[in-house]
Amino acid sequence: MDNQQDNSTKPASAAGWEHEVLEKLVFAALSEQKATRRWGVFFKSLLFLYLLVLLGIAVYPKIKMDKGSTGHTAVVNLVGMIAEGKDANAADLIESLRDAVKDENTKGIIIHANSPGGSPVQSAYVYDEIRKIKKEHPKLPIYAVVSDICASGCYYIASASDKIFVNPASLIGSIGVLMDGFGFVDAMKSLGVERRLLTAGTHKAMLDPFSPPKDDETAYMKDLLNQVHQQFITAVKAGRGERLKETPDMFSGLVWTGEAGVKNGIADEFADEDKVARDIIGAEKRVDFTQQEALIDKLAGKLGASFGHVVSNVLQTPSLR
Repeated sequence: MDNQQDNSTKPASAAGWEHEVLEKLVFAALSEQKATRRWGVFFKSLLFLYLLVLLGIAVYPKIKMDKGSTGHTAVVNLVGMIAEGKDANAADLIESLRDAVKDENTKGIIIHANSPGGSPVQSAYVYDEIRKIKKEHPKLPIYAVVSDICASGCYYIASASDKIFVNPASLIGSIGVLMDGFGFVDAMKSLGVERRLLTAGTHKAMLDPFSPPKDDETAYMKDLLNQVHQQFITAVKAGRGERLKETPDMFSGLVWTGEAGVKNGIADEFADEDKVARDIIGAEKRVDFTQQEALIDKLAGKLGASFGHVVSNVLQTPSLR
């Protein structure tokens, strides 16, 4: 009887031990899963916060460091091709200048110039704004500081400033106007291609690259360029005044080094931004007031441009140009 009782209790005891171990394993697994979830939530929250900060910086790029009460030199970048829709466009440059003027701690403005030029219209807008600011705030100095190049439309703008500072190796000048294109008439003849062009208006297809040039249209365009060139020359003379040592080549479209530019009055002195801010304006601390397009706006603009391009290709609508 005793042996039978012992044998009958062993399976029950073994079953209880296995159940207890299984229970511990299940609880351990659940605890591990909870811990994993907690860490997962923590790291996801951290990543979300990081992305939120990046988004905030992208959407609000104009958040600037504390300007303090001791005064600063405002910097406005004039970099790249000057044209509507480009980084260097009149609307953004003018807004940047106005923001700098509005700040009561601005002791002077530096226009950081590094551009080969561009649109004469966009350049004229900025030139006029600088002249207006100088008239309304005669005690606020506005200096142009050239790095690599300040030519054509860039020089148009720089000539409105109080002084132009250069490096001896900078390229500056190019006071001229151009209009370029290509002609494919002979190439089309050799390929046996016939040009079929319909217009309403005698000169609507003026300077068409696939048609022979007409003397009267070429003369007309040269006169137009001369008018714009004269506007450029007048603006430079008004801005630079008696500092210009005028020569027959001064308004021919030539460029000069900074060293030669100082000699002929195209520029004033040799200096970089540090020296101008510290020694001339007297406010070593510099604050960038250049308008920057928000990342979300850039993306929206690219998407809009792509969509418009697709629609234009599909519809093939005529345009007035």
